[in-house]
Amino acid sequence: MDKPVEISDIRIITVSGRIASGSTTLAKHLAKQLGWKHLEGGEIFWEAVRKRLGLSEKDTNLRPDEEDKLFDEQLKKILEKDKNIVLETKLAAFNAQNIPGIYKILVICDDENGDDKADVRIDRLVNREELSVEDAKIEVLEREANDLEKWRKLYANGDPDWVYWDKKYYDLVVNTFTHNQEASSNLVIEKLGLEMTH
Repeated sequence: MDKPVEISDIRIITVSGRIASGSTTLAKHLAKQLGWKHLEGGEIFWEAVRKRLGLSEKDTNLRPDEEDKLFDEQLKKILEKDKNIVLETKLAAFNAQNIPGIYKILVICDDENGDDKADVRIDRLVNREELSVEDAKIEVLEREANDLEKWRKLYANGDPDWVYWDKKYYDLVVNTFTHNQEASSNLVIEKLGLEMTH
């Protein structure tokens, strides 16, 4: 394996996005290009909790709040101490506020009017996971609503307008509706001021 690419003043890159926005693809691609480790926090954490409690994937609202708080504590330890990691999880940038050395990327799938293309995200999930359209809709719409309801209560004093994809939490926004995989990755590399030869 090549030596990890060192980036001045950046230890960790966080990648966050709504379900099927393209954040996993971008995070994996970046980690490979930089020779960094890719950590998919949400999946590792939620899968473990889900199996232990016997919950369906969309049932994030049934997860005990203590589990979220515990996960966020673990996440903050990684954010404060680790390096050469592309950390992908929905609340990564939110949790990384005021921690030095973190570059925070938001992945969106918005049309030219700035409207989220949920239909495109659902379609991506159908193709990627081979889900039925109905199951993909549940995953994208219901799970997202459940996540927001829980996190607004835990982190935003119940603010009904709070969203983790608020651009104020991020250093860079990548739109996968207008940028394909390669263009998205190139945009990040360019913003980081890197010259990649491969």
